[in-house]
Amino acid sequence: MRIITFFAVLLAFEMAYPQSARMVEANEITNVGSLYVNNKAPLPSNPFIKLPVNSITPRGWVREMLVRQKDGLCGNLGEISDWLDKKGNAWLESGGSHGWEEVPYWLRGYSNLAYILGDKDMLEETKFWVEAIIKSAQPDGYFGPVNENNGRRELWANMLALQILQDYYDYSGDKRVLDVMAGYFRWEMDYPKEKFLRDYWENSRGGDNLLSVLWLYNRTGEAWLLDLCKKIHECTANWMQESGLPNWHNVNVAECFREPAEYFLVTRDSAALKATYNNYSLIRRIYGQVPGGMFGSDENCRHGYIDPRQGTETCGFAEQMLSDEILMAQTGDTQWMENLEDVAFNSYPAAFTKDMRALRYLTCPNMVQSDSRNHNPGVDNSGPFFSMNPFSSRCCQHNHAMGWPYYAQNLVLASADGGAAFLIYADCQARLKVAGGQEVTLDVSTNYPFSEDIAITVGGLKKNTKAAFPVYLRIPSWTEGAHVTVNGSTVDCKVEKGLLCIQHEWQNGDKVGLYFPMRLTKRVWALNKNSVSVNYGPLTLSLQIRERYEQKDSRQTAIGDSHWQKDADPGKWPTFEIYADSPWNYALQDDLEGMSIERLPWPENDYPFSHESVPLRVKARGARVEGWGQDATGLCQILPDASARRGALEDITLIPMGAARLRISAFPPMK
Repeated sequence: MRIITFFAVLLAFEMAYPQSARMVEANEITNVGSLYVNNKAPLPSNPFIKLPVNSITPRGWVREMLVRQKDGLCGNLGEISDWLDKKGNAWLESGGSHGWEEVPYWLRGYSNLAYILGDKDMLEETKFWVEAIIKSAQPDGYFGPVNENNGRRELWANMLALQILQDYYDYSGDKRVLDVMAGYFRWEMDYPKEKFLRDYWENSRGGDNLLSVLWLYNRTGEAWLLDLCKKIHECTANWMQESGLPNWHNVNVAECFREPAEYFLVTRDSAALKATYNNYSLIRRIYGQVPGGMFGSDENCRHGYIDPRQGTETCGFAEQMLSDEILMAQTGDTQWMENLEDVAFNSYPAAFTKDMRALRYLTCPNMVQSDSRNHNPGVDNSGPFFSMNPFSSRCCQHNHAMGWPYYAQNLVLASADGGAAFLIYADCQARLKVAGGQEVTLDVSTNYPFSEDIAITVGGLKKNTKAAFPVYLRIPSWTEGAHVTVNGSTVDCKVEKGLLCIQHEWQNGDKVGLYFPMRLTKRVWALNKNSVSVNYGPLTLSLQIRERYEQKDSRQTAIGDSHWQKDADPGKWPTFEIYADSPWNYALQDDLEGMSIERLPWPENDYPFSHESVPLRVKARGARVEGWGQDATGLCQILPDASARRGALEDITLIPMGAARLRISAFPPMK
């Protein structure tokens, strides 16, 4: 009897324990089925696959971002932006005068926001515009506004509309999308090469067009589409240079550096994939010696302008996040996952007011005044590019909308071998098919990145059934001593940075527990006068500067090319300027052991990116630097030299830089 009991206990233990757990490389993940659309031969398969657009229900702070976006500028831009006025709109009327670029810029994010939230009014508005895009198709295959420059058809706006159609097909299964796209690509195939993708924007951004052609090929398998990919690459700006880029416009770089990696799928030429990595590192070696995951370009990078007072367009943040999402699925390289979180946590949130009803064109790692003054030549734009203005900055005003929806849709991916992948982390629930075609629900509970703990619960399987499939987990590079359990038992491998694969026969109620210890670390930016940044896990910290908000008339503070509807109410949609009401010119005593971490309660409103609600503060010591102030335009002066005199040490407070609209995140060192 005792022997039977012993074996029963042993059997129960084995059933509760994962069959295997090991660290893997992405190239070990093989494509074994057709649960989700992967690359079709002869293209190499991607290790990870984005799920259909409404497969993930975000919760916690990510959902709060989406709700604020719906209630804020994105969800209401139709009552503000003259470019979205339906009367005379180029997407609604032949010969329409406006909206050719702005409508698809905005709709790309608005539509996915509608799909995720299931908002009835937003879904109806999305349907209205998508129907207009589909109905614009001409007998020769061309669709959208006819906009010509020097006898050449302008195609950039169509690239945005193609992405909207792809997401709509994902949501609805509407076969008309495939017909419209096939007809348009036939038109592109026949269009003379000497006219094709020759204007500046479309020439830089041909990779977006290429990616849409690959999307259609993976659903139809028509070989001529791969020939079109080659034509697009040949006519696109050369993003495969060894020591330069075709241009240094910040949004172009964030969006287009990935074009060679996309073309790699067609040719399998390793030099193309290498070029994307080179583009990424090149821009950061020269202009990216700053915290926040980006690079200092303002609108265009300029020789010598590398200080952390240089900014990035809000568009640039959103486009870099999208590029990281595309590349993390294609390559499985954790570099893209970590950069995505870096931008999403540390740079992107501060580009908006807390209610997301206004944004600014430029946000900088060191930024001590957010006003409507002209800060040129310190920044490469002449005009009011720092204030939070809902009427202004027409590209970012419309294009910002896709940042958080796409982020939410990438919280869980399918793996090519019939599993699930958690490559970035946030509170959510995902519904997906796994090996054998079974449907499963994966529930993620966490306040990450403000928490070290993540719990994943399996559900959704039919009663008394099990499903064997792999689960992939990114182990961040910044954590030491990461601990992973399945049903309370530690996994049977050494957990290191990279991809952990757990192969198990899962059943309802099974739990995966992740513990990523966070600690204070510092980074020294040698090319920027040895300035210092402090991180806590994936969060970069900024000096907490007391912020004073002043309300302004949005009509009076908008940049010159802004257009708003005549009935748009500036009282309802005001501009805010932000001024420092406490000293900011501190050098940092970077003794990490002397700093103390203060954890605060999680905010009831699920919004951690403000001074009032941020759940993490760090007590540190710093000294004010004599002579480090603001220039004649109010712009923060460049970092002081090591010889500049420091005053007496004072107590200072650091908070995550994503919660700081005014910030010093790259500090002069004490020595």
